[in-house]
Amino acid sequence: MKDLTKGNPLLLILQFAIPIGLGNIFQLFYNLADTRIIGSCLGDQALASVGSTNSLNSMIIGFLLGMTSGFAIIVARRFGAKKEDALRNAVASTLILGIFTSLLLTFFSVFFLKDILRFLNTPDNLMKDAEDYFRIILLGMTAAMLYNVASGILRSIGDTITPLCFLIGSTFLNIVLDLLLILSFHAGVKGAAYATVISQVISFVLCFLYMWVRYPILRLHRKDFKLTVPVIKEMYSIGFSMGLMICFINVGSVALQTQINTFGDNIIVAHTAARKLSDFFMLPFTVLATAMATYCGQNLGAGKLDRIRQGIRGGLCLAFAWCGIVILITYTIVPFLVQLVTGTQEKEIIDTASLYLRVDTLLYFVTAVIIIVRNAMQGIGDSVTPIVSSGIELLAKVGVAALLAPKLAYWAIILAEPISWVLMVIPLLIQMRRNPVLRGKEN
Repeated sequence: MKDLTKGNPLLLILQFAIPIGLGNIFQLFYNLADTRIIGSCLGDQALASVGSTNSLNSMIIGFLLGMTSGFAIIVARRFGAKKEDALRNAVASTLILGIFTSLLLTFFSVFFLKDILRFLNTPDNLMKDAEDYFRIILLGMTAAMLYNVASGILRSIGDTITPLCFLIGSTFLNIVLDLLLILSFHAGVKGAAYATVISQVISFVLCFLYMWVRYPILRLHRKDFKLTVPVIKEMYSIGFSMGLMICFINVGSVALQTQINTFGDNIIVAHTAARKLSDFFMLPFTVLATAMATYCGQNLGAGKLDRIRQGIRGGLCLAFAWCGIVILITYTIVPFLVQLVTGTQEKEIIDTASLYLRVDTLLYFVTAVIIIVRNAMQGIGDSVTPIVSSGIELLAKVGVAALLAPKLAYWAIILAEPISWVLMVIPLLIQMRRNPVLRGKEN
């Protein structure tokens, strides 16, 4: 366990964030390896089928994982306040509400899957593989949620090493199962989906057992599973806020995907590759944001508001340094990285993905502010401003898909995120000036 309410804020955030970053690198490594395996073993059409569901996958799974991350902030506050009974009740409530919500999402998403894929303008030649792949991923949604609940609880009490170890194991298991099911059992895209779900189930079981044995403070009893209306309101208030924040982002991406899917297989593959690399480039932002939410939650619980401001400033400095490195990468070796991810030699795919990244990374400085500040706001209890900001992003992306894509084709997709970033940072900056915790006036 690590108490983030004592010691140098920047050093604590770095120590907390590095294991999370390594874990996310391994997760992205798997995603890139998965893309390469599908593209090399099954071909560009199979890769396009899986890629055509990426935004929908991110929207549904992202909402659920965002919600459980919000629950983990409540756990972090209880830990920071040294309230052990309330801490265990928050952990038990996280499990109950997480399972209930994931099962509900699974039912409706599977039931309407065909209609959703048609709404996305999924090409007929990609429909069967897209449906087969995504149905399995959705049926395994609860396993993904449970693993992230266990990881989030451990991170909320300052343990980022254990989730990293289990994630590394899950990553290698995923790759082995991918190769086994696709090459040996000829399971096609279904094999890639089964590999993901199986590895998540195993990771959750092992992580939860470790948590139970290693931390007596987290050993739950029957009385801890008592749900009360105030607890449900508190959990869902911040949980839905973070879930909707991610969902709004991805609904906008779904709107863009409906246009991308009309541009042909090469564009779909190029965009899939660009998004995979973009996820890697944004990794430090996401890591710092995760650390910031827990850091702010613990310090809010302990009443140490000055440390919150110090942590935000330090996180932004680190993020801006990374922005410069990313721009250097995209303007030098990004075509090679696209080729490495997809395994393709198709010039249109490589050039299109490279163009997307070279334009969008120029505004990563704005993205850094957005991600870090809104997670800090979630950590200190502001659930409204991040949703407003994400809602602006949703409207901007939908507007681009409806108004610009028919005229500018893929250029509209390239410009969609920079436009939305500039607009959505505005309410965050305004609220930073108004919020007494963030501006340094606690009275």
